[in-house]
Order: sequence, then structure tokens, then C-alpha cells
Amino acid sequence: MNTKVVLPLESMSVAEKLEVIDTVWADLRKNPSEIPVPEWHREILASRRRAFERGEIGYTDWETAKKEIRPRW
Repeated sequence: MNTKVVLPLESMSVAEKLEVIDTVWADLRKNPSEIPVPEWHREILASRRRAFERGEIGYTDWETAKKEIRPRW
């Protein structure tokens, strides 16, 4: 399917643009197996998993991470 979607980006507010992005991401999440993942990305994730399993790194849940990141913006 080669359908080109044209949006009036110049006349859209930031909130409207973010809503479009959210809508697209929500649709993509319906079929995650269809989203291509580059090999380099798989390698980074595998490396991080190994480091986690060895106890070299930890993790932070997403809500906590957002609270820590937001002040830096």
C-alpha cells in the first residue's frame, strides 16, 4: 500500500500534532511483531540484559524515570 497521508502540519497546534503521534503509536502497538527491529538495536538490548543479569546495572520503572528526566528538559 503506497498511500500518502498529507496533514496540514503548518496549521496544526502542537497539541494536535502530539495527538496524531499518539494515534499512530497506538495503532502500531496493535501489531508489534510487524515493526522491524534493526539488528544493532537487538544487540544493544542483549548487551544490557546480560549486564543486568550480572548485576552490573539496575532498572527504574517508567513512571519514576519520567519524573527523574523531566526536570532536565
